Amino acid sequence: MKVTFEKYNPFWKNQFESIKNELEESIGFLNPKIEHIGSTSVEGLSAKPIIDIMIGVKDESELDKVPPLLQRKDYIYYQKYNEVMPYRRFFIKLTDKPQNLGFPETIHKDDEIPEELHNHNLRLAHIHTIPVSSEHWLRHIAFRDYLSVHSEVREEYQQLKEKLSTMEWFDGNDYNEEKDPFIKREEKNAVQWYLKNQKP
Repeated sequence: MKVTFEKYNPFWKNQFESIKNELEESIGFLNPKIEHIGSTSVEGLSAKPIIDIMIGVKDESELDKVPPLLQRKDYIYYQKYNEVMPYRRFFIKLTDKPQNLGFPETIHKDDEIPEELHNHNLRLAHIHTIPVSSEHWLRHIAFRDYLSVHSEVREEYQQLKEKLSTMEWFDGNDYNEEKDPFIKREEKNAVQWYLKNQKP
């Protein structure tokens, strides 16, 4: 597969706000922080047109409260990933309800991921649920804000993505591994910058 990017689209912000409102209706009583992250959140950066959203909960004890609240809607819960990332609960939001597309609502540990779910055209958003006290929450927020104000790093990232878009990949995870060295390096810089610039 090839990973296709689109030029930055201001409509992505509107999509985020719409999904955020839906999520607040379902999980608002947990008082979550809901943030737009990833490339679609950075003005001027090309991206796959899939909105990355991070739900911040109080602590890890609240992580497993979220999946039942999103069931029977247009989300698929990837329980399969909990073992390798126990600090996160991951969902994809589809263009339609999973049942209508013939997919399960939950992909369990030993389940094979349906081949069709690798098709990004079916995905509207990726939802990551993480405790707000986690280092993973910090690095995502820091990286987003860092790219927004450091044009030279944003341009380097843009060029890397353009290069990778010309190559063939087994799936999105394969593609993400190739971006990993750049992201890890700049996330470290971003966290240092973010903490230094936080208001007391």
